[in-house]
Order: sequence, then C-alpha cells, then structure tokens
Amino acid sequence: MSDQDGKKPLGLSGGARSGRVNQSFSRGRTKSVVVETKRKRVMVPKAGTAAAAQAEGNTRPTGVSDSEMERRLKALQAAKVREVEDAERRELEEKSREEERARKRAEIDAREREEKEREEALKAKAEEDNRRKEEEAARRNAPAASEAAAAVAPSEPTAAAPRGAGKPSSAPARRDNDRDDKRDRNAKGDRGNDGRRAGKLTVNQALTGGEGGRHRSMAAMKRKQERQRQKAMGANVEREKVMRDVQVPETIIVSELANRMSERVADVVKALMQNGLMVTQNQPIDADTAELIVEEFGHKVVRVSDADVEDVIDQVEDKAEDLEPRAPVITIMGHVDHGKTSLLDAIRNAKVVSGEAGGITQHIGAYQVKTESGQLLSFLDTPGHAAFTSMRARGAQVTDIVVLVVAADDAVMPQTIEAINHAKAAEVPMIVAINKIDKPEADANKVRTDLLQHEVIVEQMSGEVQDVEVSAISGQGLDELLEAIALQSELLELKANPARAASGAVIEAQLDVGRGPVATVLVQNGTLKQGDIFVVGEQWGKVRALINDNGDRVSEAGPSVPVEVLGLNGTPEAGDVLNVVDTEAQAREIAEYRENAAKEKRAAAGAATTLDQLLAKAKEDENVAELPILVKADVQGSAEAIIQAMEKIGNDEVRVRVLHSGVGAITESDVGLAEASGAPVIGFNVRANAPARNSANQKGVEIRYYSVIYDLVDDVKSAASGLLSAEVRENFIGYAQIKEVFRVTGVGNVAGCLVTEGVARRSAGVRLLRDNVVIHEGTLKTLKRFKDEVKEVTSGQECGMAFENYDDIRADDVIEIFEREEVERSLA
Repeated sequence: MSDQDGKKPLGLSGGARSGRVNQSFSRGRTKSVVVETKRKRVMVPKAGTAAAAQAEGNTRPTGVSDSEMERRLKALQAAKVREVEDAERRELEEKSREEERARKRAEIDAREREEKEREEALKAKAEEDNRRKEEEAARRNAPAASEAAAAVAPSEPTAAAPRGAGKPSSAPARRDNDRDDKRDRNAKGDRGNDGRRAGKLTVNQALTGGEGGRHRSMAAMKRKQERQRQKAMGANVEREKVMRDVQVPETIIVSELANRMSERVADVVKALMQNGLMVTQNQPIDADTAELIVEEFGHKVVRVSDADVEDVIDQVEDKAEDLEPRAPVITIMGHVDHGKTSLLDAIRNAKVVSGEAGGITQHIGAYQVKTESGQLLSFLDTPGHAAFTSMRARGAQVTDIVVLVVAADDAVMPQTIEAINHAKAAEVPMIVAINKIDKPEADANKVRTDLLQHEVIVEQMSGEVQDVEVSAISGQGLDELLEAIALQSELLELKANPARAASGAVIEAQLDVGRGPVATVLVQNGTLKQGDIFVVGEQWGKVRALINDNGDRVSEAGPSVPVEVLGLNGTPEAGDVLNVVDTEAQAREIAEYRENAAKEKRAAAGAATTLDQLLAKAKEDENVAELPILVKADVQGSAEAIIQAMEKIGNDEVRVRVLHSGVGAITESDVGLAEASGAPVIGFNVRANAPARNSANQKGVEIRYYSVIYDLVDDVKSAASGLLSAEVRENFIGYAQIKEVFRVTGVGNVAGCLVTEGVARRSAGVRLLRDNVVIHEGTLKTLKRFKDEVKEVTSGQECGMAFENYDDIRADDVIEIFEREEVERSLA
C-alpha cells in the first residue's frame, strides 16, 4: 500500500478513525494469517480466500476483479491487526503512566515526610538552645542579686545602672527591666500573630475592604501549590477531562458552542477548519455540524430546539381520584333567524337579541345558567350568518353538547347543514330543538324528514338523536329541552380537575377603550385565579380581573365557567388556547417564540420559492385588479369573519385585498396607511377617534361604518364590480354585397353595393368577407346614396361604400356591418 492510502481522513479524531475500519487503509506491515501480539493471539482469515470473504460478511461487488478483492481483504486484515496492536499499546501506556504517577506520588510523600522530620528536629534543637541560654543567664545573675540584697542602697529607688557595668542595681529597677522585657516579648508575639493571621479574612476586613483586598480560597491555594510542586518535579501530568452534556440548538454561534463545552475558542475553530468549514468565532453553524464537533471533543450532545420553550406547559394526565363533576358546555347552533338567541334569552330570562344590530347575532356569546334543579349549564351562542363559519366551528370544538335549532316554519337551511357537519366533525352529541312551534304554518314533521337526508335520525323516527318542540316566545317545551340536556350530560359523565393549573379556550377577544385587551375564555380544566400568569397564543399576561357573564367580578373560575379575562399585553386570536405558567419570563419566552414562528410562516407563505413562480405571480398580479381595504372590528371573531368573506369576493379579473385588520377604534395610523394605499377604511361596530376623523377629512380618506355584516359584504361587492372591465357585445345590423368597384380620384376604390339585409350605418364597424373568410375589419370612410353622403341605407337599396385605409375590394365580396356596445358587469 502507498503512503497516500495510509493517510488518515481529514477532520476525524483518532477514536473515530479506529471505529471505522472499512474507511481506512493499512500500510501492509503484516501479512501472516495468525497474528501474534504481546498479549493476544489473533486469528485472521487468509486474504483472497472464500473463508475470508465470508468472515468479513462481504460479497464481491459487480465489476471488482480478484486482485482488487484480494487487495481490499488484505487491507482490511491489516487494519484489524493494527487496531488490536493500538489497543494493546494504549493499554500498556496507560498502565505505565499509572505506575509512573504512583512512583512520583510516593517520592513526593517521602520527601514531605523527610522535610517534616527535619523541621521538627530543627525546632527541638532551637528550643534546647534557648533553654540552655536562659539557664546560663540565670546562673550569672545569681551572685549579683545576693550582693545587692545584702547592701544598703542610699541612692534613689528608680536609679538603675546598665547591665554588665559592675554597679549595683535596686529591686525596683530590676522590676522595671523585667516589665520592659515582657513588653518587648509581647510586642514580638503580636507581630508574630499578625503575620500568622495575615492570610485570613475577618468580618471587619470584609466590610471595610481591609488591606490587600480579598484573598484566594484555600482550595485554589492548594491547587496552585500542587501545580508548582509538579512543575518543580518536571512532571507533565494532564488534567482529567470533564465530560459535559452540551445543549445544541438548531443554530449556534461558534464561541457559544466553545463556552458550553468549556473549550478554547481557537481549538473549536481549528476543529471546524479541519472539517472543511472556514468560519470565525462569531459565525453560526448548524446543529449537525455542532454535533460532530461536540463528539470530537468527547462531550455528550443534547439536541434542543426553539419549540422546547413550550415544554413548561404542563401536559400531565389527571388522576381519577382528583377528577370532579363539571357543568356541561352547550353550543346553540343553526341557521340565521331561526331563533337561537331568542331561545337562549327565554332560558336565561334576558333580552340579548334586542341589542343585536339587525336582529341577528354577530358575536359568539358565553353564558352560564342555573336550572330550577340547581344544575349549572354553560351556553355558547354562535352566529348563524354564512360569514361566521369559523365562529361556528370554534363553538363546536369546545363544546360537550350541540343544540341544533331549526325553525318549524323554515325547515333545514344551508347553515343548518353546516352546523350538522361541524357537530359531526367535533364528534359531540346533538339535540334538535324545533323552534317556532307556536306558528300556524309550523310543520315539525317536515323538519324531521328533512334531517333524514343529512343522517340525523331523531327519536320519533326510531333514531338516537333527541328532539324537542319548543317556542322561545311562549316558553313551550323549555323544561323538556333542559331535561334532555341534563340527561345527555349525565350520560357523558363530564369531569375535570379543579386543583391543577388552568387551561382554556378563547371564545372571543376584543380591544376595549377603558380596559384594554379583553378575552372571553371558557375554562376547560383547572381553576383560573386572579394573579395567575398565563400565555395565550402569541400573547401573554397576568390575570388582573375576572368578570363573569353577569358583569360581576370574581376571584376565580373553575372548569366550564366562561369569564372575561383582563390583563393581556395584546389581543389574542379567537380560538387560541390559554395556559397558566409559573413565571412571567416563561410566558414572555413562549409568546415571543410563537410570534416569531407565525411571522416566519406568513413570510414563507407569501414568498415565491422559484423564479418561475415569481414571474407567474407578477404576471397574475398585472392582470388582476385589486380593491384594497382596511378593516377594524369590535371583536376578533368579527374581523376574522369579515376577512374570510372578503376573500370570497372576486374572480379572475378583480379581487379584494385586506391590507390590515385589527380590533378597536380607527386610529390615525390606520388613516395614514389607507392614504398611502388609496384604500377605504371599514369600521364594523367601531368608530374613528377625533384625531383620526380630522386626519381623514384632511387627506380625503373615506371611512365607512357598518353594523350588519351582509350590508358590508354587499357594498364591497358592488365597489369591486366597478373595477371590472365592461363587456363588449357585437350586434349585427346588416349585410351588403359588392356589385361593382369604381376608382374615384382622391378617394380611392369605391364599392357599389346592394344592402341585402338589415341596415348600413356610417358610424358602424364593417368586415370584408371573401368566400366567407374575413379579409379586413375596420370602419367606413364614406357612405353615399347617389351623390349625397347619408348616415344609413336600409335593406334593398343601393349605395356606395369606401373603407378607411383599405382599397383591396372586389366584386361579389360581402360586407358585414355591426355595432359594438359595452355592458357593465357585476360580481355574482
């Protein structure tokens, strides 16, 4: 094998290369079948034999010769032998390193013991010398003391002669000398104590920032001493590598990756360059590349993603002993003007329908009713207009029972069929309420038979669906309807855990002028309390207040309780899920992640991925006229319904584009956007504030207000119809046959014609037909009867015709005469 074959692959560590035998090649250092190493005897099948190929699990690939196959098997055998030898060599080296470390450790311990013994011997010798000196000094001072005691000293008691001068000294003087010596020894001892305590930190020094500042910890000092000792001994002991769990997101900066591994940034950049990536420490790399680098440095990879921030939301299953019965959630659905809200008003003894614009429900409402038996029922009232499809779907998704209201005098209608489909898709039981039964033209049996076409078989038709005949005006059948609802809820055995963190669904959301963003939430599990921190869709907040359906403030809301929640930082989308989290930081992080994900999704949906798609989109936009509008509504559900209705208006030539939609009053920023885009502003149950009105008057921006959705849809449809180009229709008014062609000076060829059918007019368009093939289409330059210029010639008369800018006319050609008219079109 050549040296080139023996090279190691670039960017792979030694461990990785040894684990991939089939990707490396040997230098052919051994060719024996039985390989003996220092500690093992390895049996290797002989290269080129069938046993070798079978042992390696290899079959000869197509197009590989015997010599090539034998060369490959030899390289594989040599690689395996080298792998065994490398393993033995590493084991021996590790063992020798351990023995060397043990020997050096023993030498260090022995040296430390010797130094300790030497220090103890020197200390004992010093103490012995001090003791001898003190005894000798006491022996010399003893005769002088006896002579001084015997003599009478007439001198002053405080006088003292210098020591060793041979003059007598008094006892008080000796006492003063002894006191001075003791003071000197104490001073020396204090200095010794100060030196001994110099490395310690006292409370006073910590508070006043004492001399020298803070000191290193004892563990750090010991590690420093150990390193100095090893350096003095000349030992090069490698530190034990710490294996870490490194979290790797979808993208990560190189410097951040090095920090998480506790490795030098230069080493990480070097490893990346060895793998063919020329990056700097401030550039990002993908998760797969980061995983290779982390494994190369010997750490463990933990793959994470941005979506992991939502893991803090509890998704635990409740225990059976923690579940308690809850109130059922009933959704009232049906066609528009079939009496859904009136029926709910009769149950609640309220007058909600009187406050609805146009007498139709355009919002989704949530109410809680307590029956005479004491049972709580939560009702959701959905709109029946065709534009509120998403509202009805949302109501069916959060409900337990669907009450399908059908008018006895109107039978099954389109929105009734849609409500049936929503209920089937949500897999919830259905109760049919046949309303307006008190009318003379009411026919309940027709309703039951019509429901059979949509696979809804009521009990009177031997089915399983309950049906009740009711009247919202007279109150007939209301008790039977409540009994049917109670019976159905008992069969469902509805339970929830009120002791856990709350979760619920947003039924409706709006931007109130005085209260800010307000969301109507139906709590589905747990208990929502005042002060809870929650995240809902792309918004988050802290519960500032809870208001029930009667307008009263409550401190908490349990399962199946609809409440208005105040304290959001923005208006959520209707249908979003509310979850309570532990901290404000978690809620903010989850909301930011969801907002960024939604932005990326919208950007990806609106961007063309290829040049062909980009050109096709540009060409399509050129041929389509657009009517831009701005929509502001009172609640999020109404804005959503309006946008969906606008998307359905238009055809291949014209379409309606909603530039911006929102919840709340019309502001100056809305007017500015409308002026820049040349679009009208549509307000649905909202009004423009004073600055916005003044700005709109100055800039000439049109603001239209609506309270009924079908009036809005009709007006926008008529405005979009004005963008349609007029339809041009051709009406054939006559035919003329050329009898002769005359050449007239200054005029050209003039055809002598006979009008065979209809009438020939000077202002009409003409086509020249030759053998029933159109030769020319244009207009007449002149139309004469005898010598007079006339406006028209009737059938059976002769006339002279000349074409504008065309002279190639012959006898027996036919002239087709027609008129064009433009017809205004409208959107269906």
